Amino acid sequence: MARHIAYDIGALGTARALAQALDAPLVASNFSRLVIDPNRGEDDPTLLMRLYDGSIIPGNRHADAGEKARRLDAYWHPYHAAIERMAAGRHDIALIAVHSFTPQLRGRGPRPWHVGILHAWDSRLSDPLIAQLSAEPDLGPERVGRNQPYPGHLPGDAVHRHALRHGRNNTLLELRSDLIAEPEAQQAWGRRLAPHLQAALDAVAP
Repeated sequence: MARHIAYDIGALGTARALAQALDAPLVASNFSRLVIDPNRGEDDPTLLMRLYDGSIIPGNRHADAGEKARRLDAYWHPYHAAIERMAAGRHDIALIAVHSFTPQLRGRGPRPWHVGILHAWDSRLSDPLIAQLSAEPDLGPERVGRNQPYPGHLPGDAVHRHALRHGRNNTLLELRSDLIAEPEAQQAWGRRLAPHLQAALDAVAP
């Protein structure tokens, strides 16, 4: 439960700090992705994981279709309903997803990025945000990755479901988890990201 397989380390504290700095609403899951992954589509085979990064998940080992349906109703659907309620009836919504990634995968080299900006075909918001962050002296292009450390689109994921299907501005922030492991660092990164994100939002404002 202390590993990345259970939750995105540091992401919630960073998202709270960012939302506070921008005076923006925040929707967050309050359950582990080992129960069910809120960022996966309903028909994604990784929605309920039995084996994750070499670890067998005991509570999922014998989960059948009925158990999956129960968890969808108890956790997954309420999470997505909350996002849609927040977005409904407004024309100026921008969906900002906040995640974290591990500094190094087993058997692979260290990941050089401090922050990744992930997007699908709609990069309206991501493009100016990447430009903003890359111009920061302490980051630069070598520490800001476009669709790094992995591609920025999963069909049916939260951004696809709530932004891409509706033509809403969107981006997904991935922060290296060792940089946001402590509350003070989460606050600092939230405050650090806020002006860059605000400038990017201003750049795409109608």
